Amino acid sequence: MSIRVPDPVGPVDGTVVPRFAGESTFARIPRIDQVADYDIAVLGVPFDGGTSYRPGARFGPLQVRTSSRHLRPAFHVELDVAPFGELQVVDAGDVACTPFSITDAMAQVEKMALDVRGDAPERRLIGIGGDHTIAYPLIRSAVAKHGPVALVHFDAHLDTWDTYFSTPLTHGTVFRRCFEEGLLAEDKSIHVGIRGPIYDRIDLRQDRDFGFKAIRCSDLDRIGIDAAVAQVKERVGDTPVYLSLDIDVLDPAFAPGTGTPEAGGLSSRELLALLRRLDGLNLVGADVVEVAPAYDHAEVTTVAAATVVYDIIALMTNQALGRTAG
Repeated sequence: MSIRVPDPVGPVDGTVVPRFAGESTFARIPRIDQVADYDIAVLGVPFDGGTSYRPGARFGPLQVRTSSRHLRPAFHVELDVAPFGELQVVDAGDVACTPFSITDAMAQVEKMALDVRGDAPERRLIGIGGDHTIAYPLIRSAVAKHGPVALVHFDAHLDTWDTYFSTPLTHGTVFRRCFEEGLLAEDKSIHVGIRGPIYDRIDLRQDRDFGFKAIRCSDLDRIGIDAAVAQVKERVGDTPVYLSLDIDVLDPAFAPGTGTPEAGGLSSRELLALLRRLDGLNLVGADVVEVAPAYDHAEVTTVAAATVVYDIIALMTNQALGRTAG
């Protein structure tokens, strides 16, 4: 059930105020302090202290919001929903997290995520990162309201390694920590878009031991999008779902602005087709991470990320209203 705020306040009208002007919020939606209540909140998490290769994702939330100005957000054709007209969606601003301590920063993220969720478990939260470390406190905030979640994880990499440089919580270890804490529903989680070489064959066995199934890009070449979507839906069932999307699931041709690019990824169209077919999942939280604008050009990566965030909002809206497209 959704809070279902009556007469929601929508984005700035792009036919009145040009899309290069007006609010600097995501898709120019209201700030959280401009409405009395809300159903879905977008939260920026400008942290990249857990990055192991190219830094810069701390600037992701700012640039994803900038690129979201290009959206015409009134109606989502494929998902058959007007998300900002049917639910109240707000921009909750950015977490003021320290760049000097992963532990302190993650505590700050979790506190603000819990504050934004408030006492209403129906509220849904979408984080914009930031590196993938931020998924840990955001998942903790979802589990505090819904219990263990099924993780649907779009990424080039497993992110279930043990440590990086003796540090237990980083962008490559986040989901092992989630498993160890019991945050993930048993045998309900799945990776999509995995590819590239790994450190050791044991990485795959350990990942399975943590309760993950993986659909690699090479699997997608063989089985196609329909079968992949069917596997995801069968895997998670009606369990509350947290969707975590690393923008490097896209091939570097479609997302050059990221910290750990990996050849052979999805196209933007393939990713959006996969996402839109997940209509009907019980989405209780999500994040879109690892957007590093310094390596981007012509807003290729940030436009993709902004579109993904909008699609997730549309998916959450349909789920909250108890319907699916088509």
